[in-house]
Amino acid sequence: MSIQVWIAILVGLAAMIDDLARRQIANWIPLAALAAGFGWQIGQSGLRGLMYAGIGTVAGFAVFLIFYLLGGMGGGDIKLMAGFGALLGFQQVLVAALWIGAVGGVLAVGVLGVRALTRALSGTKVMTEKQVERQDSIPYAPAIALGVWLSLAARV
Repeated sequence: MSIQVWIAILVGLAAMIDDLARRQIANWIPLAALAAGFGWQIGQSGLRGLMYAGIGTVAGFAVFLIFYLLGGMGGGDIKLMAGFGALLGFQQVLVAALWIGAVGGVLAVGVLGVRALTRALSGTKVMTEKQVERQDSIPYAPAIALGVWLSLAARV
């Protein structure tokens, strides 16, 4: 496995663990992806790598920006995509975005199905505001990580 794949695995695992545990992604995770992505790209292609990482960062940030602006995605997800954009470059981050969309759709359907089943079996109960907010959100870092990993696996 290449260093790029190892970076993607480590960043993806950190983001998933953090997002599942706290429903947010700590800033150090996308920052680590950004730094590692720029380092890897520059190491592979010199000054062209700087350009690849920069354009990939912008593309990664922009690809899900509309969902963030509409309130369907958190800022950590967008920053994580920017970090992965630096690591993957423009073309690969667009391929990853397609994988992420597919994986995210499957995960969302699964989560909504489990929640509906849980509600049906447990009946109605009073929940705190934080519990309602937590129940309404779906952590997206697992979809992002899996989509990035699948895009890298499909490339090999």
